[in-house]
Amino acid sequence: MASTVSKIISYAELKALVGKSKDLVLVDVRTKEEVDKGRIPGSLHIPLDTVEPALLLKPEEFQAKYGVTKPALDAPELVFHCQMGRRGAMATDKAHKLGYVNARNYAGSYKEWSEKEGK
Repeated sequence: MASTVSKIISYAELKALVGKSKDLVLVDVRTKEEVDKGRIPGSLHIPLDTVEPALLLKPEEFQAKYGVTKPALDAPELVFHCQMGRRGAMATDKAHKLGYVNARNYAGSYKEWSEKEGK
């Protein structure tokens, strides 16, 4: 069984990937209202209540709906985040149950990102 630590990515790790890694799929599971107030660059908005149905879409349906390639089950850098960490953890658990073995949660979430980035 995977440890909880392996499911978490730190601010420093995420910062190193944002805008630099072609493999990063960063999913923001907050509400539209929260996202409208600010977001992590390059993040894909999929609200928590639609994460599971989104990950169950066929690749072409996912591409048509979200404008990006659907992550593979073994995607190396699939990261979920929310405002404070709880919803991101829930989304990460859903992804793991669907077979996304490397999915991680940015536990610091948008709150930490915005504080450190001054936004």
